[in-house]
Amino acid sequence: MTPPLSRSGTLLLAAVAGTAIANNYALQPALTTVAADLGAPISVIGLVPAAALGGCVLGFAFLLPLTDHLAPNRLIPAQLTALAAALTLAAAAPGAPVLLTAYVLIGAAAGVAAQAGNIAGRHAPPGRRGAGVATVAAGMSAGILLSRLAGGALTDLLGWRRMLLVFSALALLGAFAAARFLPGRRPLARRTYPATLVSLPPLLRQHPQLRRAVATGGLWYFAFNLVWVALALALAQEPHHLGPTAIGLYSLAGLLGFAVLPVTGRFTDRYTPHALIRAGILAAAAGAALLATGLNSPPVTALGLAVLDAGCFAAQAANQSRIIALAPEQSGSLSSVYLVLYFTIGAVGTSLAAPLLNTLGWQGIAFTALAALLTAAVVARPAPVRLTAS
Repeated sequence: MTPPLSRSGTLLLAAVAGTAIANNYALQPALTTVAADLGAPISVIGLVPAAALGGCVLGFAFLLPLTDHLAPNRLIPAQLTALAAALTLAAAAPGAPVLLTAYVLIGAAAGVAAQAGNIAGRHAPPGRRGAGVATVAAGMSAGILLSRLAGGALTDLLGWRRMLLVFSALALLGAFAAARFLPGRRPLARRTYPATLVSLPPLLRQHPQLRRAVATGGLWYFAFNLVWVALALALAQEPHHLGPTAIGLYSLAGLLGFAVLPVTGRFTDRYTPHALIRAGILAAAAGAALLATGLNSPPVTALGLAVLDAGCFAAQAANQSRIIALAPEQSGSLSSVYLVLYFTIGAVGTSLAAPLLNTLGWQGIAFTALAALLTAAVVARPAPVRLTAS
């Protein structure tokens, strides 16, 4: 039996998760600046977010299961150190190929955020799993939201290369803290690491709730990435012509999502997560509907983003708590399967943002996201109970 994690340990994991996952998004407000600096087409540099998400998929597939095998105070520092090295490589990139390669590595190492959430759920005191997962999810949401603002502001102040070095330093600081304060007990794994990897695909067949979680989560993450990447590109183009800092300011609209997560955690521990998941999806759909009115009114855009983010973050926290509860001793493997597919679908949304924006415009982006969210709400409905004759 693993010892309960202290509140300070959970907060440390939340900080690690937030500063790590931020690296998948911090460069987004500066994509046009990076393209001009490297002399590369925006269509190529626009693949940076997709490269980061693709790296995340690799990290979730091959590194997240390590939470079932390695002590947290060894695993988390190792990944954060690798993240710092990858960020340094990106900062020194002479062209698009090296930058894209670096962001695949950044994404893989930034998957430490998922490991942090898994460790918080596994080591949570009895009856507090939802609160632990939600605390780390709040850290992740803060990292996602503030990353665009910090990345845009630091790019304007220092340049995009030095901005990446600042994030590299934060990763090293997190590695030091994790090595000193996280639990040092190694999990009692039932199988070897290679055997764990082999066992991952059958988990979808064994757990129907995992399949439902993948379908619903993937659809809302597709919508989330589609909206945010297209937003950064749309605001940098005519007729808006906003700079990186101004684009990054829109990320503050998502603070509502950060605020609802503690409440989500408490409700998840008290009630079944299905109602919270559906409520979150429908709220996100309402946000997408507001965004479909256009980008000419910043207050309406900010409100739409706030409601979209709050719905997605709340649904994700409840979804991950449900997955960990399926088999806590196997939670690393279950989360690996979920997040590999979740981020794969999200990477599709990221990759489609630029071409869909060019062909359908901003309203087409918003309506595509709305359709995905409404589909997720339908899929999220609990399966009907079948009555058998006695």
